[in-house]
Amino acid sequence: MLVVDDSPFFRRLLTDVVDASGEFRVVATARDGMDALRKVRTHTPDVVLMDIEMPELDGLGAIGHIMAESPRAIVVVSAHVGPGAAAAIRALELGAVDLVAKEEGRGTEATARFADRLMIVLRAARAAEVKRLGAPERRQREMTPGPQSTATGAARLCVAVAASTGGPRALAEIVPQLPIGFEAAVLIVQHMPPKFTRSLAERLGAQSRFRVVEAQHGMSVLTDTAYVAPGDYHMRVVSGPNGLLLTLDQEPSVWGVRPAADPLFASVADQFGPRAIGVVLTGIGRDGAEGLRRIHDAGGIGIAQDRETSTIYGMPAGGARHVLPVTDIAGRIAEELGRMKPR
Repeated sequence: MLVVDDSPFFRRLLTDVVDASGEFRVVATARDGMDALRKVRTHTPDVVLMDIEMPELDGLGAIGHIMAESPRAIVVVSAHVGPGAAAAIRALELGAVDLVAKEEGRGTEATARFADRLMIVLRAARAAEVKRLGAPERRQREMTPGPQSTATGAARLCVAVAASTGGPRALAEIVPQLPIGFEAAVLIVQHMPPKFTRSLAERLGAQSRFRVVEAQHGMSVLTDTAYVAPGDYHMRVVSGPNGLLLTLDQEPSVWGVRPAADPLFASVADQFGPRAIGVVLTGIGRDGAEGLRRIHDAGGIGIAQDRETSTIYGMPAGGARHVLPVTDIAGRIAEELGRMKPR
């Protein structure tokens, strides 16, 4: 591994955590993006731990060069406040496979929490098929969204989306391509640390005709609106006195993650039945499989991202009717919504 951070403290912390794991070894450290490019060429690390805000060449610039010259697994290590959070989301679109938040505070307990999270992310990064990533899709880079929806009616159709490692990149390909006007809401669970999900919603919203927001407890489920589950909270759809609402809770993790897709998908199956579409994207783990089956059994449609375009092809999707490249998923969703739309 190569550790890249302009803080000597964090370079030492990351090195100590990695070397103590017994699973990974740090071969070099770098103090900024330019130094990182030199060290990547010299040491050819399997994984790069990359800070974002650095002098000379920042993390975004370094990631762009690395993914263009010699793609490899890059894990972003970023603060979740200030410009770092938004830049971390952009880094995931550029090809970084995952991110881990820098721990607030110092001390033994804080270091232990950070080490646990880092090891989970690094194990996933080790399994990533990074050579499949390359540069972002041309149509994604060049797309300019049309006018954003101002619809306020209750959604009659629903698209529920689950994503894990590599998900922000897939979401950036799919959500901006979704058409409005089908009386549908989009509900998104992305396995991601708390406080980064708001930046993810803002980034997707800036690219899309859908209005994209980070979900809040008690929000109405409205047409032409996409809701991103906030980090560390499960999200469900329930029936309220004036229509369907979102609920957020911190019940125990499901399959080791919170938010989890299965609780959301189960609630979508219950509330929307045959008017629901479930989508499972790139990632690792079992989350989403049971929920997609629930949507299928309720008469809805299941869609899964294929192996060839997934950063990690590890989230089982036994209830999927369609297994598609990421570039074809938005079109399939639009076709299914057109078929389901009430006349």
